[in-house]
Amino acid sequence: MITSEKGRVKAEKSGGNVFADLGLPDPERELLKARLTLEIYRLIRQRGWTQTEAGKILGIQQPHVSALMRNRSGSFSVERLMDFLTALGQDVEISVRPARGRQGKVSLAA
Repeated sequence: MITSEKGRVKAEKSGGNVFADLGLPDPERELLKARLTLEIYRLIRQRGWTQTEAGKILGIQQPHVSALMRNRSGSFSVERLMDFLTALGQDVEISVRPARGRQGKVSLAA
């Protein structure tokens, strides 16, 4: 976001990954974690569980579920988030294929 002299906000088009747009380290991993966390949130909400009930199924305490529900996955690894999804009855599939360009990317299809 860039502001002009008059205090107006100018918008910039995103490159598709807000974490990269902000210049944060490991933006692909952070985007993947955000997407996995969103799926966990949706499943818990869809089932109408309390955070305590969800915590019992995920094997974590309620304050950690609360953090997940607010999209704060910082302390959880991608692997742990995938474990949560399998505990919620979801299949998680990882596929590896040749990249179109010089460097590959990480993505999530839900």
